[in-house]
Amino acid sequence: MRLDLVQVSNFRNINEFSLQPSSQLNVLFGANGSGKSSVLEAIHYLGFARSFRTSKHKNVIQHDRSEFTVFGSVSTKSSSHKLGLSRKTDNSCIVSVDGIKTKSAVDLVSLLPVQIFTPQSSELIIGSPRLRRKYIDWLLFHVEPSFAKEFSIYRRCLLQVNAIYKQKNSVVGSRSEQEYWLTQLSESGERISSLRSALMSGEFLSIIKYNLAEFLPEFSFEFNYYSGWEKDYSLQESFEKNREKDRRMGFVSVGPHKADIRIKADGILANEVLSRGQLRMLVAAMQIAQAQHLFLKNEKSAVFLLDDIGAELDLQKQQLFINSLIRTGSQIFITAIDKKHMGYLDQYTDKKLFHVEHGQVIEEI
Repeated sequence: MRLDLVQVSNFRNINEFSLQPSSQLNVLFGANGSGKSSVLEAIHYLGFARSFRTSKHKNVIQHDRSEFTVFGSVSTKSSSHKLGLSRKTDNSCIVSVDGIKTKSAVDLVSLLPVQIFTPQSSELIIGSPRLRRKYIDWLLFHVEPSFAKEFSIYRRCLLQVNAIYKQKNSVVGSRSEQEYWLTQLSESGERISSLRSALMSGEFLSIIKYNLAEFLPEFSFEFNYYSGWEKDYSLQESFEKNREKDRRMGFVSVGPHKADIRIKADGILANEVLSRGQLRMLVAAMQIAQAQHLFLKNEKSAVFLLDDIGAELDLQKQQLFINSLIRTGSQIFITAIDKKHMGYLDQYTDKKLFHVEHGQVIEEI
């Protein structure tokens, strides 16, 4: 999948812009505060229906405007689609796919696999388990047809059980009601955990390690998937074992929503032994693996947003990152202050350069 056209209006410091990117490499350069990251942020909305910079959508809307809009024309070898998204100051969202409006972002997101690498990307390793779950789930969403539905079922059942457990001054729901929702939760949770575990123990893991042999050859890495409950118990048994404690706390304390990936370098937790720069290279290798696995499984390419890549990787590693992504057919958008700091650009023929200044995006001819 590639973006053939991006149009944005009323977005941060950008009144409006329209660009027709290269199918391979696109470089956005300009001074800090010029709007480079805002271009990436707009594209990110097409792939996630949210920002990577803020959770408050109204902060993205230009001052004195009631909404922002992002439009993208995307295509593969066999199909093309027109995607649109608008966010209003009341936080409402309207999504359009081929002219059909909906309030659900799932169809939009499934058509455009987007990933982003920023100065904060090392949070994937040093941050909360939620980020590592999202790392697995993004890929499963795009390569396993049943995952999105299964995840939705699990989340709905979890909300139901938590609501029952929060009713502290009642009978806490009838026993049959509890049993019903816990059974549904355990069945769905086992299926989700099985998909995650298979992903993190099969071909995908081999791809990650292959990349790490290039990015960080001085370390030996281990990746272990923790399901979110004790390994000697089924999920149903674990729910039952923790039921009284969970009722007192008012929420389910075990399950796939507590899962994690534990990453070690030379037998030590990666976040304890790797430098900041090495953590960034670990994340880069892991994200490249997502694009590689997506391409191998579905012959589907991703859109990669590399924000301020020069602050994260040296020139050699930047080039390795870009070349690895290009081999998967990924379309790449990179921000940089000055193109002169990217001496390797001349080797790429399929590229476009855009100068960004005061919210204006101008293609360099």
